[in-house]
Amino acid sequence: MKNLIFLLAVLSIAFVNAQPSHATFDALLQEHVSSSGKVDYKGFKTDVAKLDAYLKTIKENKPSSSWTSKATKAYWINAYNAFTIKLMLNNYPLKSITDLKFSGKSAWDYSWIKIGGETLSLNDIEHKKLRAKYKDPRIHFAVNCASYSCPILANKAYTEENVSGLMSIQSSRFINDSTRNKVSATEVQISEIFKWYADDFTTKGSIIDYLNKYSKIKINANATISYLSYNWKINE
Repeated sequence: MKNLIFLLAVLSIAFVNAQPSHATFDALLQEHVSSSGKVDYKGFKTDVAKLDAYLKTIKENKPSSSWTSKATKAYWINAYNAFTIKLMLNNYPLKSITDLKFSGKSAWDYSWIKIGGETLSLNDIEHKKLRAKYKDPRIHFAVNCASYSCPILANKAYTEENVSGLMSIQSSRFINDSTRNKVSATEVQISEIFKWYADDFTTKGSIIDYLNKYSKIKINANATISYLSYNWKINE
């Protein structure tokens, strides 16, 4: 009897600490997001039941201390992106995520995501679960705010195995994307993301130093820096 109780306890712990599969979300992204990051929201709406099923597994399987750092990071990035898509689908068609208001709160400040006893906003996920914990500037290129000027939404899900590599790919893709950043050796016109979150990008040097980690064009240390206006139009 004691052995049976012990076995049930072990199985219970294993269930609680289970990592959700991101395969369903991966398939949805491959189906409805282009390689250039354009989202087919109309197509996504036809698969909303699959998205809801994935979000259910996210809600029911919050990260635990037994998870690796990479698994937890992938979980929260996927959660941010998947719940953003769900919010857009709930209100589609619309011109911009900035048009959404919930009791006077923005789409990012609205607390509606219930995970493991917490009710979170998108900002809670980005700033408390990701930025505050990992201090990794690449997070800005992994989470997608459903807008044209955002770093593009990757058409694959993040996993424990690919999260670091995919975040670096997204960083390089964004910095070298001439529709979102204009880079030359002597002058850079860059996304306002680099102004809003300057502290994240300058912990080990200047903004230019960070850009040069990924830029295909070597930027001079004294290059002129300016910022491009952010386009909040929907990313479809």
